[in-house]
Amino acid sequence: MTKGGMESVEVFTSEGKGRGLKAQKEFLPGDVIFAEPAYAAVVFDSLTHVICHTCFKRQERLHRCGQCKFAYYCDRTCQRAAWLNHKNECSAIKKHGKAPTENIRLAARIMWKIEREGSGLAEGCLVSIDDLQNHVDSFGEEEKKELRADVESFLEFWPPQSQQFGMQYISHIFGVISCNGFTLSDQRGLQAVGVGIFPNLCQANHDCWPNCTVIFNNGNHEAVRSMFHTQMRIELRALSKISPGDELTVSYVDFLNVSEERRKQLKKQYYFDCACEHCKKQIKDDLMLAVKEGESKPSAETVKEVIQFSKDTLEKINKARMEGLYHEVVKLCRECLKKQEPVLGDTNIYLLRILSIASEVLSYLQMFEEAADYAKRMVDGYMKLYHPNNAQLGMAVMRAGVTHWHAGLIEAGHGLICKAYAILLITHGPSHPITKDLEVMRVQTEMELRMFQQNEFMYYKMREAALKNQKIQVMPEPSNETSPGLFHKKE
Repeated sequence: MTKGGMESVEVFTSEGKGRGLKAQKEFLPGDVIFAEPAYAAVVFDSLTHVICHTCFKRQERLHRCGQCKFAYYCDRTCQRAAWLNHKNECSAIKKHGKAPTENIRLAARIMWKIEREGSGLAEGCLVSIDDLQNHVDSFGEEEKKELRADVESFLEFWPPQSQQFGMQYISHIFGVISCNGFTLSDQRGLQAVGVGIFPNLCQANHDCWPNCTVIFNNGNHEAVRSMFHTQMRIELRALSKISPGDELTVSYVDFLNVSEERRKQLKKQYYFDCACEHCKKQIKDDLMLAVKEGESKPSAETVKEVIQFSKDTLEKINKARMEGLYHEVVKLCRECLKKQEPVLGDTNIYLLRILSIASEVLSYLQMFEEAADYAKRMVDGYMKLYHPNNAQLGMAVMRAGVTHWHAGLIEAGHGLICKAYAILLITHGPSHPITKDLEVMRVQTEMELRMFQQNEFMYYKMREAALKNQKIQVMPEPSNETSPGLFHKKE
């Protein structure tokens, strides 16, 4: 990316927060403020053979690098695009006998780039790698131990003929990765598949109710002529109207947690005390901990018991999910909801967490009607809590829409899909694969809805025949992760 792409933002010193980014012109919701290719990026260890090492798309059949037998690519185009960054890695892996962990690989890619280009300001970057925060001084004992182990492994892997770096500098790079590594997702945006460093993005400060969102775009190498290829990049997109001089903020954590919990998480992972408006005034905390209103308001003791029961159940659910015992998960959710429903309000985060898991697992088990009921309640709660243009809200509404469609609830399904499409147009943009998929669904459900309104009986007959002939689309297996977080932290 040329410097030109960064003309609409500037780095400034933000009071109490260090550096930050400021808008130089007006932006409207959905505008791309800037796009930035990765300075360096790697695929997670567990997925190296199923994800392309260039564009991070999940593919059925990948080409393996004939030299190191470690890197995989969609095709020759992706392989050629990767060579500059893979060349040194390729011979180092051959010499070392095996590939090191993702952290070591990312550090090595950064160092090879510094060896090629120097550590000064790279083209299109607002800050150099040397100037990024590393927070090594704030590391606890456990983190320091991990850092020492990483530095040792790095030195074993790093070739003697490459430029040699001092221990302090190597520690700085690992610190930068630990605090600034950005989570990369596959083309569906549902699974975290890698980690990358984006120096410009690192300058955006956190706010729990931000005016921007970050979307990972895998790029497109399918055009016949390479001049029309688009490269893998992140896009910083406006969520609301932004005026010149406004600070650009993103959220490092999911908003769906009370302010005290979010602050704890931010302190532990990013070493700062959040002083945003929502944390200071505890905005929406009352909704997130809402209890049933009315004549027989539950006692504080009962509420405490139910919340403890919910926490214990969530632990049991995680264990059952890990073991793939999905019917057990459903049983636990139903028991928990029975206890929660008379006590907790409809925006209570413990109730919403159970509704979310129940709807996802029931969809996977193809019990769509029950799943749709839970999904509807979950979305109603989310709508009252999330920013109206929140990417996670958009994805949740999309899943709820698909679940309703599977349940044969065509009107509600179409309505939810339209709602999700409106959100994702802003958060992901019209050319993102997820938005394109959603557009196809929107057109299909609109057609079905018209048919349904003209002749309900014929609609159900045709639907029945269509579902008999085609294998019903199986929902993706429930994942144990919440949607990928913004920055990748080694837990």
